[in-house]
Amino acid sequence: MSPKPVSSTPMTSPQAITEQMMKNDRFSKWLGLEVDQCGAGYCRLHYRITEDMINGFHTVHGGILFSAADSAFAFACNSHGVLSVAHDVSITFTRPSQVGDLLTVEARELHLGKTTGLYEVRTTNADGKLVALFKGTSFRTSKVWGVADGLK
Repeated sequence: MSPKPVSSTPMTSPQAITEQMMKNDRFSKWLGLEVDQCGAGYCRLHYRITEDMINGFHTVHGGILFSAADSAFAFACNSHGVLSVAHDVSITFTRPSQVGDLLTVEARELHLGKTTGLYEVRTTNADGKLVALFKGTSFRTSKVWGVADGLK
């Protein structure tokens, strides 16, 4: 039996939670992540590869791809109004990206349980080709997103 999500109010909607998370997330801001859409168990964002993100092989560093996918995962798994954190994650890199490439990251909830959630996060390039596939399991804490400070 799936847990009942916290009722969606203007302060606990997926959009409000994502905005609150981004407000304090300096690293996601540094990456240049722009959230396009978020909903219950879902997040789509995009970013452009810059010179600062390139490794010694002149392609995007895997840590950048991982970090962007991890952010989309975080926004998706927190969207139900319950503070959720990464429990187990993995990533597979399928093709390189270079400076200037525009990447889209889409996180989808595959399963939501009482204490865990399972998510697939796909990073694609402008041609729609898969660049990386991230799988994440979240742990759902007992804390809920609130109005004033973000958490209750």
